[in-house]
Amino acid sequence: MTHDDGTRKVRAGRRTVEVKRVDKVLFPGDGGAKEYTKGDLVDYYRSVAEFMLPHLRGRPLMLERHPDGVDGPQFMQKNTPEHYPDWISRVEVAKEDGTVCHTVCDDVATLVFLTDQACLTLHRWLSRTDLPHSRLRSSGGTPTDRPDRPDRMVFDLDPAEDDFGQVREAAGLLGELLDELKLPSALMTTGSRGLHIVVPLKGEENFDQVRAFARDVADTLADAHPDRLTTAARKKDRGHRLYLDVQRNAYAQTAVAPYTVRPRPGAPVATPLTWSELDNPDLDARRWTIADAVEQARTNPWEGVMSRPRALGPARRRLDALRG
Repeated sequence: MTHDDGTRKVRAGRRTVEVKRVDKVLFPGDGGAKEYTKGDLVDYYRSVAEFMLPHLRGRPLMLERHPDGVDGPQFMQKNTPEHYPDWISRVEVAKEDGTVCHTVCDDVATLVFLTDQACLTLHRWLSRTDLPHSRLRSSGGTPTDRPDRPDRMVFDLDPAEDDFGQVREAAGLLGELLDELKLPSALMTTGSRGLHIVVPLKGEENFDQVRAFARDVADTLADAHPDRLTTAARKKDRGHRLYLDVQRNAYAQTAVAPYTVRPRPGAPVATPLTWSELDNPDLDARRWTIADAVEQARTNPWEGVMSRPRALGPARRRLDALRG
């Protein structure tokens, strides 16, 4: 129930979280897009939590906050503010000139609290810590958590223009190459313009090794299709070619989390899908929104994929053989 002052007490697992200004519009209904309020966003994240949380637990987060909605200013938050409740998990990780204390979303109550803070999009690390804040501090972050060893490798397919046909073609080509390397892979719309292809890893290699491998995979594909694909980091060097971006595979870099909302009209959602759905003519990067992403989540599109992580040694040997 929403109170007269615009607050609502939301039951979230074992906790009750107070959400303020639930009627505040975060996604205006401009240009035919549907309008959504903070209360709508809370309802979505509560509903999708059982499918989303397995992709968040133990991972440091960078939070994209839009206090005045998608049409207002936004900022990226790494450090966890001191006023956040004690029950929210935190993890302190090393950075170049010290440490940073990231928020970790381990439960639905944290997800609801972050939504109340106008955090629209959650960007996750590709490695886990899996240690509570206090234990990580006392242990010095020693190897049981391995934040320097990613268990995900991500390829970001970024089209030169808003051309999803280009993205669809590149995804098919990259999927075939990963199959040849005997690496399981999963697709996800970004909720923006492209697709992510995610490969589960055993966490045996460090970020530099994973990024070097991903770059060699991307270069192999770009060399085979130089008129359509590129690994050029500078936009001026890409022309009309799709960019195979592997730069997210680095320490302290992030990728949008599965089922997170993107700050675009209509509240699109970064949504996992099956490889067979790639051929659906209705598919595009913003195919799912907070109105129907939970329904897609219930189909379990990544079933059996993330539970089959691989080490990169055998795949590296196969790739080197392909590259001669």
